[in-house]
Amino acid sequence: MQTGRIQPEQPIQPEQPKRLRRRAWLAVGGVLIGGAGALTAIATGSESVPQSAATASAPVKSTVQSEQLKGSGGRRTVDQHTTTDRFSVLGVTWTDPTVKLDGSIKVRTRLVTTGAWSAWHTIQADNDDAPDPGTEPGARGGTAPVWVGLSDGVQATVVAKKGETGIPKGIRLMLVGDADKKSTVNVAMAPVAYAAAADDTATATATATDSSSASESASESASASESASESASASASASESASASASASVSASASASASASASATTPTSTVPQPTIVSRAGWGADESKREAGDPDYSDEVRVVFVHHTDTAAAYSCSDSASIVRSIYAYHLSQSWRDIGYNFLVDKCGTIFEGRYGGIAKPVIGAQTYGFNTRSAGIAAIGTYQTIDGVAPTPVTSKMMGSIAALAAWKLGLKKYSPSGSNTLVEGASDSSGFTYKKSYTFNNISGHRDGFATACPGTNLYAKLPAIRTYAAGPPAAPTVTGLSGAGLSGSKYYTKGSVTVSWKTSTPYAVLTRFEVLVDGTVAAKASRTATSAAITVGAGSHSVTVRAVHINGSTKASSTYTVVKDTTKPTFTTAPALRTRTGTVSSTSVPVAVMWKAADNAALKQTAATAPSTATFGPTVTSWGTTAKPGVSTAFALKATDYAGNYGTASVTRTTAIVQETSATKTGTWSSKSSSNYLGGKSLSSTSKNASLTWTFTGRSVAWVVSRASTSGQAYVYIDGVKVATVDLKSSTTKYRQAIWTKTWSSAAQHKLKIVVVGTSGRPAVTTDGITVVK
Repeated sequence: MQTGRIQPEQPIQPEQPKRLRRRAWLAVGGVLIGGAGALTAIATGSESVPQSAATASAPVKSTVQSEQLKGSGGRRTVDQHTTTDRFSVLGVTWTDPTVKLDGSIKVRTRLVTTGAWSAWHTIQADNDDAPDPGTEPGARGGTAPVWVGLSDGVQATVVAKKGETGIPKGIRLMLVGDADKKSTVNVAMAPVAYAAAADDTATATATATDSSSASESASESASASESASESASASASASESASASASASVSASASASASASASATTPTSTVPQPTIVSRAGWGADESKREAGDPDYSDEVRVVFVHHTDTAAAYSCSDSASIVRSIYAYHLSQSWRDIGYNFLVDKCGTIFEGRYGGIAKPVIGAQTYGFNTRSAGIAAIGTYQTIDGVAPTPVTSKMMGSIAALAAWKLGLKKYSPSGSNTLVEGASDSSGFTYKKSYTFNNISGHRDGFATACPGTNLYAKLPAIRTYAAGPPAAPTVTGLSGAGLSGSKYYTKGSVTVSWKTSTPYAVLTRFEVLVDGTVAAKASRTATSAAITVGAGSHSVTVRAVHINGSTKASSTYTVVKDTTKPTFTTAPALRTRTGTVSSTSVPVAVMWKAADNAALKQTAATAPSTATFGPTVTSWGTTAKPGVSTAFALKATDYAGNYGTASVTRTTAIVQETSATKTGTWSSKSSSNYLGGKSLSSTSKNASLTWTFTGRSVAWVVSRASTSGQAYVYIDGVKVATVDLKSSTTKYRQAIWTKTWSSAAQHKLKIVVVGTSGRPAVTTDGITVVK
């Protein structure tokens, strides 16, 4: 086969069904909205009535390029084409939908952005997201669509295990892309949101203009692979579309759709309806699907979870484009419409799928054999490893949206998300099929539960028990992470009255209505389902505080209980601060002193802090602060006692310290003067004579004797006001100068005499003194 442009193929004409239908079978399907387009979201209590897409003047058509795969011996190929029209989705289809391809399909594409060819990608040959037998005459079999990004070249190879007999008839490669050959335009995603609960501010219709919800969707990345720029782009796109959608009028096609889908009263579900991006919101061209009403069942008993099996890695800003491409691909298989009833991306955005009314039991083409009385929710992406390619992450947002959507859909007939129901294989209320064997399914099941398929992928299937739990409720108990404005002492929190309670939860916010903070069992504050904190005010006394999560079905679960005590009483200093001398090294600019105090509180003292002349913080039981004072300067020493509620009391003491040199003392016996820069004032007095003495007369409230110490230093007697009070040994293994070695403090200032007497210790009689320090 020669390389050349793939030509768009004319559609395969289906056989006319038994019941006459006006079917719009065209080669193209799906649309792309222009740059100013906006998504429309359907909120609680409204039918899925498409709203016009902001300023989209006309749908941007999509093309389906198609080519017969050629070859023999069980091998079919499409040679390397480099002149195709641009496309973003591809797949392989064949004539008979009941035939399965037992073999391998590999493709690679050339990306427009880089001009480089991708690695070979394996397409899963089985695709059991399909109509029930005979329900959509003319429908073709095929693989799931594969999102490859904007491409302009393709190469494909199909190899059947059984050789030529394993190749289905009419096998073709299908490429879905823009008819105008422009780049795919990404439209802002609608946020995952709910209309307000009855006791919240109600909103009749939610759109992409909902600023708070839009910011949730755009600002939070659903996986580590999502870049910050993608999130920013989504946020900007949502903001741009908001103003445009506000004045949009309902288009002619939307009006026609409204008359069809709103023909019956919307039933009431047991839970609120989540926000859903309407078909018009994601850009469905309604002229391309089968005209008229779809087939309906009498109810939905089971929700099947699928994955679209499209590319594992994608940006959520591409989600609407992916939905449109799946729509176009399903139409290229001669299906009457997109097969899934709903689609959900990894950021949690929900898209309306098959036309007919989101609250109605529309029969889709999603779980082959069990489409009647079921609804299909397809998770956009691939949720298992294929060819070593990492799968799409199963995000909490996506799981929450699937759970909320399933709960609402099942709740329309009061079925529990955690229950089970029976379905009849091949049954169809609208087409008259013979009822076959019945099977029991969980009300939320995976596609593989109804057919031998890998869908919805190993990773997503493993999360179905959690999704059922999320959908059925109650929510997980929130975990309180902090009480700002309150201090914890023991098992109680103390506050002056205002507290901000913070929490976290493992339950996806999509299945929550709100959070409530309860004080003594009464709701004191309500917060949105995405909130992580709320402010409360408590009255005098002790109170119990809990945080409660409220599920969409009204069930609740509360956190552990915390005791919060209101305390407005300031701590007090039961012993006023006092200043005294202390031991330590003295210098001409620094005298060692200690501030003494006692502080107490009526409830719980947290700390005492020094605030002047320097700062320090102490525990509640500490009663002294060792610091220094500049001699000869009146200095205020300030303290602040704080309790756990944040109340505080202050106190201070102002004193002057002084250094009194040895030359001021009265001498007896023999003393010699020694000079050195190590001594206060450069000099000191030293004696080895037994009973030699020095006497200082001073006025103050605290005194310290200052000496030099060495291994040869001896002992001295200390007398205060004529009374011997101590014997001090000055010996030290290392030489030390200017040491305040002994102190004495009184309750008030008075005149005193300090006398030191040389003991004359054998072998080391020397006593060398530098004077005294005094607190006046």
